Amino acid sequence: MKNKNKKGFALLVSVIFMSVMLTLGLALSSLGYKQEVLASTAIRSQYAFYAADAGLECALYADQQQNLFEYPPSDPSSAPAMTCDGSVPFSAVKVWSESRWIVTNRLSLDADAHCVDVTIYKYNDSQQATYIFSQGYDVSCSNVAPGGRFVSRGIYSHY
Repeated sequence: MKNKNKKGFALLVSVIFMSVMLTLGLALSSLGYKQEVLASTAIRSQYAFYAADAGLECALYADQQQNLFEYPPSDPSSAPAMTCDGSVPFSAVKVWSESRWIVTNRLSLDADAHCVDVTIYKYNDSQQATYIFSQGYDVSCSNVAPGGRFVSRGIYSHY
């Protein structure tokens, strides 16, 4: 009669053991997936930052070496278009007033792999201040749209 009560014990132990192993495996795979997503986001963030940095450097060069964004005495017919990485601007927009000159250029970098928006603010006051804002994206310019998935990072400089 004692053998009759012990027949399902080995099966119960193996089911409990397999349940614990399955739970442990699922927990480890979930952790690995989260780590992969974090690493992927960090890489995309780095691409966006490098695009922003390249855009800022191009704008600084265009302003300080080529004098491309010199404050005009009257409203010009078009925005000055800076080139960067051998590419022409995706778009160029300007706003002019007697006290402020704003130029925004969207540039495609790395053979259209990344995009950057560069905005230059020049003030025509006693300080003659210049502010440059650069917003880099980890996707091409055609993919930078409201509702799209992309990572952006921005940096600025003023002098």
